[in-house]
Amino acid sequence: MFGEYLKSRVKILMLLLGVAAVFASVYFLFELPVVTVLYPLILSLVLILTVGIIDFLLVLNKHRKIQRNDLPEPSGLLEKDYQEVISKLKEEQDFYRQKTTSDYNNMVEYYTIWAHQIKTPIASMRLRIQSEDSDLARRLDGDLNRIEAYVEMVLTFLRLDSDSTDYVIKEIDLDAVIKPAIRKFARDFISKKLTMDFKPTETKVLSDEKWLSFVIEQVLSNAVKYTNEGGIKVYMDEPGILCIEDTGIGISAADLPRIFENGYTGFNGREDKRASGIGLYLCKRICDNLGHKISAESEQGAGTRIRIDLNKRDIGIE
Repeated sequence: MFGEYLKSRVKILMLLLGVAAVFASVYFLFELPVVTVLYPLILSLVLILTVGIIDFLLVLNKHRKIQRNDLPEPSGLLEKDYQEVISKLKEEQDFYRQKTTSDYNNMVEYYTIWAHQIKTPIASMRLRIQSEDSDLARRLDGDLNRIEAYVEMVLTFLRLDSDSTDYVIKEIDLDAVIKPAIRKFARDFISKKLTMDFKPTETKVLSDEKWLSFVIEQVLSNAVKYTNEGGIKVYMDEPGILCIEDTGIGISAADLPRIFENGYTGFNGREDKRASGIGLYLCKRICDNLGHKISAESEQGAGTRIRIDLNKRDIGIE
C-alpha cells in the first residue's frame, strides 16, 4: 500500500526534490553559512514528513472504506464527479442483475413446466409398449429412456447455477440408488445382448439420492450407448469408490483429459452426431457440488472405467 501511495505522489516528490536542489544551489552560489540553509531545510523536512504521514493515513482510510464498498466523503470536485459516475454504474448493474435473475427464473419455470408436460406422453407410450416383449418394443423403450434422459439433462443444466437448490444431503443406501438405474436400462441390455455384472456394494454414503442417481444413470447411459458387445460391470473398487466399467469403444488418449468439459464430444462424439457433450460435464458439476470426485480411465478400443469417489467430505447432514 505504501509503495502504491508513493507512486501516486510521484509529481509531489519530484517537486520536493526540485526545492531541495534550489536550497543546495543557493548554498553553493552565495557561499552562505551552513546554519542559514540547514535550519530552514530541517524545518521544511519535518513539515513535509508530518503532512505526508497525515495524507497517507487519509488515503489508507479511504482505501479501506472503498474495499468495504463504502464510498468515503469526496475531498474535491473530481472525487465527487467520480463517485457520481460510480453510483450511476452501480444502479445500472443492480437493475440488470435483477432483470437477469428474473429472466433466468422465468426460463427455469418454463422448462420445468415443459418437462413435466412432456413426461406425460412419454409415460403413456411406455405403458403401451410395456406389455409387449419384442425387438421393436425394446428399441422404442430405449429411445424413450434417451428422450427422458435428455429432458432431465435440460432441467439439470438450468438448475446447476440456480441460487436455490434442492439438495438434501443425508446417509443413503448406495445399492438402492444403483439398482433402479440398472433396471431402467434393462431392455437396452437385452436389445444389444450385453451382460450386466453388478456386485452389491452394501454401503451407505453421504450424498443426495436424486442427484447421485442422475450421475449414475448418465454414466450407465454412456456405457450402454458406446458398448456394442461384451458387458458392463458395476462394483465397489475400494471403500467409498464406485466403479462403472464397460467393454465399449473406449476414449482416445487425446480426448480423455477433456471429457468433463462442457460441450466437448471428442472423436466418439464426432462419429455419433447425437452426442451433445454435456452429460459428463453435468456429472462433474454435480459431483463437485455434492463433495464427490469423478474420474475416468480408458483406452481406445478397450473400454472405459468411471470412478466415483463417494467418501465423506466436509458436508453436513440435513
